[in-house]
Amino acid sequence: MQNTEANPATNPSTTNVLPWNSGEKPFMLAPMQGLTNLALRELFTTWVRPDVVWTEFMRVNSQSEKKLLMPGDVRECAAEENGVPLVVQLIGHGRDALVAAARTAQKAGAVHINLNMGCPYGRMTSGLTGGGMLKRPELLEEIIPALRDEIRGSFSVKIRAGYEDPQQIFTLLPLFERARVDFLVLHPRTVRQAYEGLADHAITSEVIKQTAIPVIANGDIRSAAFGLELLEKTGAAGLMLGRGGIGEPMLFERLRGRATADPDAAERRAMLHRYLSDLLPLYGKLFCGDMQVLGKIKGVVSNVEDHELERELKHLKRAKNLSAFRTAVAELAA
Repeated sequence: MQNTEANPATNPSTTNVLPWNSGEKPFMLAPMQGLTNLALRELFTTWVRPDVVWTEFMRVNSQSEKKLLMPGDVRECAAEENGVPLVVQLIGHGRDALVAAARTAQKAGAVHINLNMGCPYGRMTSGLTGGGMLKRPELLEEIIPALRDEIRGSFSVKIRAGYEDPQQIFTLLPLFERARVDFLVLHPRTVRQAYEGLADHAITSEVIKQTAIPVIANGDIRSAAFGLELLEKTGAAGLMLGRGGIGEPMLFERLRGRATADPDAAERRAMLHRYLSDLLPLYGKLFCGDMQVLGKIKGVVSNVEDHELERELKHLKRAKNLSAFRTAVAELAA
């Protein structure tokens, strides 16, 4: 269920319903391009049920008023999936295009909309989109308030600590507060760092001290012990699990205390067998042809980090065809 209380910091004309219940600390499945597709989200929402799930980022086409979002993206715009709140993430540049895309997403059913200001790769940093938006922070002075004025439900920003300077985030907090952003998701690396080094959650803690906006902590959360410690030390409003959650779905249940905090190799092997066995038919429905299914599911396997299952993971990654991959999955149950 979702919180039905209006955010008191917002104007009366907007609803601004957060995608989690008041007083709870949500565990969210991160938006990861090429991974958190409709099929993967279906498996997660019916199995480990993250408190909030996110779409992959939806590219905003600033060159075409008629095709601001891809038709497939528009079809994914919804308030929830299997009863789990869904956040629709936009990535693009230009105030007018982003506002129009938010309007399109809302008409299609989106309630929770996020602006991606953190993607560190490819075109997302060569232009003023994703993490590249942090190159020209002065442009945000018109983009962020305009999006807030358009979005009737929750409006959030997913952001890096800065483009090159990890202290840049602190200069942006006043803007986010004035614009009444509902919550932030902070990955405390710079855009330039990409995924090198470690996420500096001392920055997360300091950001939380300096703003009343709820902050969701994101970055390097790969165990229940670390995640719970991060919540306690920083005072974060919740956690977002990316590679850690994709690699081990049961991490959501471990954080809730409903699964073994430190499972042995046999339990992890059984989890991997169930994960891939359940995902294969869903991918078969979503993707076209065995090789596309194989490539996509190998992308999931590449996020599994388990030294004790290294031999099994190698067999899965080296499978030449879908039949060989299915055989390697079946062997996990032996």
